[in-house]
Amino acid sequence: MRWLRYGALGIIALVVVAAAVLGWGVGVYFAAGPLVKAKTVVVPKGSSVDQVAETLSNAGVIAHPWAFAAAARVTGTADRLKAGEYDFAAAISPRAVIDLLLSGKVVRHKLTVAEGLTSVEIVAQVEAAPALDGTITIPPPEGSVLPQTYFYIYGEQRNELIARMTHAMDAVVAKAWAGRAPNLPLANAQQMVTLASIIERETARADERPRVAGVYIDRLRINMPLQADPTVIYGLTNGGQKPLGRALGHDDLLVDTPYNTYKFKGLPPTPICNPGEAALLAAVHPDLRGELYFVADGDGGHRFAKTLAQQDKNIGELRAHTQAKTAGAGQ
Repeated sequence: MRWLRYGALGIIALVVVAAAVLGWGVGVYFAAGPLVKAKTVVVPKGSSVDQVAETLSNAGVIAHPWAFAAAARVTGTADRLKAGEYDFAAAISPRAVIDLLLSGKVVRHKLTVAEGLTSVEIVAQVEAAPALDGTITIPPPEGSVLPQTYFYIYGEQRNELIARMTHAMDAVVAKAWAGRAPNLPLANAQQMVTLASIIERETARADERPRVAGVYIDRLRINMPLQADPTVIYGLTNGGQKPLGRALGHDDLLVDTPYNTYKFKGLPPTPICNPGEAALLAAVHPDLRGELYFVADGDGGHRFAKTLAQQDKNIGELRAHTQAKTAGAGQ
């Protein structure tokens, strides 16, 4: 009977050890983790629960990878942990880690595309954006990207983000064109985008956009050259691929490019940048005052004129204003 007694004692010892291990494991499961400060960690796609545990252990998020994996299996969550990029709080417990991986609340990155950027500039911005994957195989045409803030997650393809940008532009363009004012000298939505791109590059002031649009709409109606400096610059810089690096000169207005709206009447063949929604709406809801000219006022805005004589007067005042500011700065 002695062997029965020893066997019973062995079983009891095993039960005690198992209970102790279980108790330790439960304690570890709910206890604060080793992470000293918040950290962002990527859990790769296709990772098994053991690989997830190893990744988190190497990153210092959990202290005992085998206990983490065991807990995930016991709780039935081992096969439901979602891959992605996560922000782990300092001292996060293994249980909270599992809850986070089950939620799929991954890090969301954002990229802000400013109004008036060329497609070349936007492509460079997307290529440089962190956490995206792949390369842009087909650059978006000029004027096809909607300037706004975009959110994306780790591993999203750059082509996918560009596609979202162009789909957003398509929707805004369709809405603006459908709600356009009547009797505009614009043949189609693409011409609206082209005009909006010029307006975008001419002024950054919201209150001036419809008025600038009015000048160009009236010029188009009377078949007067647009004489828009931004279109000339676009032609000189090969579609915005390089900065001009200097002020536009008189000789530049003689260069023969299809974007030289001093030499060629009508709109240029394509947009010259990616305009925002406000510029698009201005293009189809112009403030028509019979004005055919405008010039910078030297303080971030413009002066508008109905006649060439008034335009010449405004130019003279601008020169005087500029000279006065230069003289004041030199004192």
